Amino acid sequence: MFYLPKDGSGLPHDPFKAIVSPRPIGWISTLDADGNANLAPYSFFNALADNPPMVMFSSTGKKGDQEYGKDTVANVRATGEFVANIVSYDLREAMNASAAVLPKGTDEFEHAGLTKAASEVVAAPYVAEAPAALECKLFQIIDLPGPHNHMVIGEVVGIHLSDAAIHDGIFDVTQYKPLSRLGYMDYDVTKKLFKMPRPQGM
Repeated sequence: MFYLPKDGSGLPHDPFKAIVSPRPIGWISTLDADGNANLAPYSFFNALADNPPMVMFSSTGKKGDQEYGKDTVANVRATGEFVANIVSYDLREAMNASAAVLPKGTDEFEHAGLTKAASEVVAAPYVAEAPAALECKLFQIIDLPGPHNHMVIGEVVGIHLSDAAIHDGIFDVTQYKPLSRLGYMDYDVTKKLFKMPRPQGM
């Protein structure tokens, strides 16, 4: 089949997110201008560069009690900082709990039963239980086409790794089993790896 996104697929549910999958989940923690902590998961998330390390997340939609997108984007605009926490399989229920639409100023760490840990470089806390956390300074916010689509790009200025996930000098994803988002209400988890050496160049 073929369809134009502007016309819709004709299927019961939009397949776009199922096509572009799996997607890593950026569990973004921020502080608002008054110092209140916020935590929310974003599946439009990925690394963009490694020297310096850069990551992005995109927020879609608007929250009724915010003038600019959702709490996370408003907080990054106000403070210029965020932390991208990595979601392990063991944290799946807490991640899902933090996705609830709650009033502005609500602490999702407390709502989801998570521990706030003090960051080293930025003011926003990170999830102590996360296998990794990337402290970020805002590089740019890009307003994308559409009424409430915003892409946030940050430079990673500090990295936390769980010692339990480091084996033989490798940050071992099979130990913490990163969660990824598929289409619809579906998720996947990394359990098995295979290697493919790169072809030799000229």
